Amino acid sequence: TPHSAANLAELGAEVIKIEMPRMGDAMRHTSPFNEAYLYPLHDTRPMTGTGFGFANANVNEYFMTMDYHIPDMVEIFYGLVQKSDGLTELYRPGTLDKWKMSYRYLQEINPRFIYVWGGGFGHGPKIFGGSYDILGQAHAGMASVTGMHDFMGGHCTKCSNWVIDWASGTLISFSVLAALHWRETSNVGTMIEFSQVQTPARFLGYSFPLYGRFGIVRQRWGNWDTQLSVHGIILCGKSDFPDADNPQDRLDARYAMVSAFQDEDFKELCDITGLKELFDKYKAHKDRVEGEAQVEIYAALEQWAEDKSRSEVVKTLTDAGILAAPVRNDREVYESPHYRERGTVRWLEDPIFGDILTQCGYSTGLMSKTPRRVHWQWRPVGADNVKIYRDMLGIPLSQIDEWYDKAWI
Repeated sequence: TPHSAANLAELGAEVIKIEMPRMGDAMRHTSPFNEAYLYPLHDTRPMTGTGFGFANANVNEYFMTMDYHIPDMVEIFYGLVQKSDGLTELYRPGTLDKWKMSYRYLQEINPRFIYVWGGGFGHGPKIFGGSYDILGQAHAGMASVTGMHDFMGGHCTKCSNWVIDWASGTLISFSVLAALHWRETSNVGTMIEFSQVQTPARFLGYSFPLYGRFGIVRQRWGNWDTQLSVHGIILCGKSDFPDADNPQDRLDARYAMVSAFQDEDFKELCDITGLKELFDKYKAHKDRVEGEAQVEIYAALEQWAEDKSRSEVVKTLTDAGILAAPVRNDREVYESPHYRERGTVRWLEDPIFGDILTQCGYSTGLMSKTPRRVHWQWRPVGADNVKIYRDMLGIPLSQIDEWYDKAWI
C-alpha cells in the first residue's frame, strides 16, 4: 500500500506515514545488492541509511513514529483518526482488529473514515497467507505466461521489477478516489479490502476466457505476440556500444522492437529486408500469426539483422515507414530528449538528500490544471513528529520528549 498513498500525495493529499520508532519501515533496509544508501535513517543512527528499495513509493509523505502496541499510543492514534480522511494498512488479517485499530473500531470514531486493507489473498480459503510481489506473480498466473517458450529454451519468468506491488498501489489509489466520491453523496466512509495476489489476474487478458471456452491453458510466447505478427523483439548481431564497460550496454544493446502486423506494413518489411518470399507465403495476417509461421518469420528477421547493429536495424526500418525502436536500458531512457522534455525522468532537488534522479508521478499523463508534483523523495524516520504530534494533535513538546526518551515514538 505505500505506493497507493504516494500516488495521492503526488496529487495533493496530505499523507502521514506511521513507522515504528528508530528503525522504521522494513523496506528502508532494502537496496539493490546492498548499495546506494541515503543518510541518515534516524537521528540516533546517522551512519545507517535508507536504501533505494524505498524510492518512489513514499514521496511527499510526512513521517511520524508511533509504537501502537502501547495502549497510551493507541489513544493518540484514535485522535489522529478523528482528524483524518482514511488509512491504508497491510498487516495480516485480524492484526489491527486485535489491537482495536481496525475498521469496525475506527468507523465509530470517524463515520466518514475510509479504511483500506491492502494485503495478500484477502477473504477466502487462504485469508491468512502473506504476500509479496513474487507471490502475486506466481500464484495468480502471471509468471506462467511470462518468459520464452520451452522450445526457445525458456522457463516461467518473474518480472524483475516489482510490477504487482506498483500495479496494486495504483489500483488502491483508484479505489480510494472512488470511495471519496461515494462519501460526497453518502456522507459515510467505507472499507476497501484489496487482494494483492489477484492484481495480476486482472491483467492476464484473454487467458481465462480462452480456458473457459476451449479448455486451453495459455502458453508463454516470449518476445513475440500471440495475437499480432510481426509484433515483437528481435536480436541484432552487433551492439550499439561494443566497447562499453557496462555489460548492460555492451551485451544488451542488441535488441530492437519491430511492429509490422498490418498487411501493407508486413509487405514493406519483407521488401526492405529482402524476404519477399515470406510475404508471398504469409500475405494474410491469420496465416502469419500462427505459431509455426512466427518461428519462421522471426528467425528470418534475426538472420537479416545478424550483421547489423541495433541502431542500423532501427534506422533502416523506420526510414521505410516501419514502426521500430531500440530496447533501451535506464541510462538510455534518461538520456532520451523525449523523456527529458516531458519530465518522465528528472532530477529532484530533495531538501534533505540533495539531487535524486526520479520518475515518480512525472511518468504519468500530464495534467493541465492540476499537475502531479513531487517535493521530496522521503524523510528520515520520525522527521515530522513535532509537526504531527504538536501542530496537528496539540501535544506539548515536553510530552513528545518523554515519549521519545521511552522509544514510544
